[in-house]
Amino acid sequence: MGMAWLQLQRIITKGGANLISTLPHSTPSSSSRLFSKSPHYAVKVGIPEFLNGIGKGVESHVPKLESDIGDFQKLLVTRTLKLKKLGIPCKHRKLILKYTHKYRLGLWRPRVESIKA
Repeated sequence: MGMAWLQLQRIITKGGANLISTLPHSTPSSSSRLFSKSPHYAVKVGIPEFLNGIGKGVESHVPKLESDIGDFQKLLVTRTLKLKKLGIPCKHRKLILKYTHKYRLGLWRPRVESIKA
């Protein structure tokens, strides 16, 4: 066992790149099948669409946020203290801040189905 271990160590230290290059790579066609259905996103996102997309009771604050903040871009950079001064409960503040962060990073967008017309 000790001899085999030394040989394996030599192979790794001398020709480690050869071991890595022989590993099988995933084919590009297998990953493209995962995203066959594109989700339907809201084209124009404003404060009402955004809060309705979050759901969970946050949409009840649409009139308050539209009157005091006004612009969706301002909502994206609004901080906790500002939302607290507007009287938004902690759970809703956390949800709004969580989803504004995801939206800024491009990881989340409100979907068309979740918007209640």
